[in-house]
Amino acid sequence: MSRLLFLFFAPARRPLWRALLLALLATITWLALSPKPPPTADTGWDKANHALAFAALAFSAVWALWPRPRQWLLWLAPALLAYGGFIEIAQSFTPQRQGDWADLLADAVGIALGLLAAWAVGGLARRQTTDILGMPSSH
Repeated sequence: MSRLLFLFFAPARRPLWRALLLALLATITWLALSPKPPPTADTGWDKANHALAFAALAFSAVWALWPRPRQWLLWLAPALLAYGGFIEIAQSFTPQRQGDWADLLADAVGIALGLLAAWAVGGLARRQTTDILGMPSSH
């Protein structure tokens, strides 16, 4: 497990996380603004779709851009919430779609869950990296 964490969350992997983040942003934007998204990309509950999408965005953005937790609340969470707001506004101009404040709330819940998961995995990865490299931890 420790080697797996090191493999996925090492700083050298940041370009892969950035590519994933860009792919997620493109896919989520397309799904959100399509007049009729494919039914295979649906959990069955719209709010769960939003929460899962934004949890994935927050988690991948942490590893792609902001490795320091303090920056998550200052920059990352507001930026992702603004992106969610943009989607809701754009949906109000899209045929067969509409903007919804409850969707934005689901986005916020997803962002919080994604950041919590990243924080937990980050702590585990730091401890495991110390074991793998034999270096003292920096916390």
